[in-house]
Amino acid sequence: MPDPLLSIDRLSSGYGDFQALFDISFDLQQGHVMGLIGANGAGKTTLFKAIMGLLPRSKGTVHFQGKPIGGAPANTLARLGLAMVPEGRRLFRSLSVEENLRLAADHGRKGHWDLGKLYRLFPILEEKRHQPALSLSGGQQQMVAIGRALVANPHLILFDEISLGLAPVVINDVYAAMPDIVGSGISAILVEQDIDRVRKTADMLVCLREGRKALQGPTAAIGKHDITVAYFGE
Repeated sequence: MPDPLLSIDRLSSGYGDFQALFDISFDLQQGHVMGLIGANGAGKTTLFKAIMGLLPRSKGTVHFQGKPIGGAPANTLARLGLAMVPEGRRLFRSLSVEENLRLAADHGRKGHWDLGKLYRLFPILEEKRHQPALSLSGGQQQMVAIGRALVANPHLILFDEISLGLAPVVINDVYAAMPDIVGSGISAILVEQDIDRVRKTADMLVCLREGRKALQGPTAAIGKHDITVAYFGE
């Protein structure tokens, strides 16, 4: 088996004196999609922040493409091919849709995704490309956030709650784009509360409970009872 794209080994992290993650370990292979699930407060977003270097790691290692990335700044991670679609989108308030996208395209890696391909994936963004990004609806802003990650042409995208607060029809549109994203060679980790949706999208699941890994395995081998036990305990 080839070396994993992302390898987490006994990772612990938290906020000051509060420890939020305890000895998290897993590997993600190139070309795979992992669903990262768990109740609110389980540590999913904290794990993403620790991977991206936004939180200090009190123990453990993170390797990306076989290289340690502990403490690497965001621009270094982007050049290595790691991107994140954060909860809340975090678009640049003063910039238009296209300006938000061009920032990533101009400073990211060259590859499959450019503005033309992105606009074919999300046609509404081309229509509104000159509008202020924050004037768009929540779902359209989410498309901008996803597009910003795509045009950087990463190997791996961390998606943090991409359906949070969106109408069901918009969520369907966002997830309808996922086969094109993964089909372009990008791997993904999805933090998602909709278990049925993530089971249809991910080939591997990891469940966190109270900062610890409670479940891991191929999606096809994990039943709903297994997930319920992992969420809430016996």
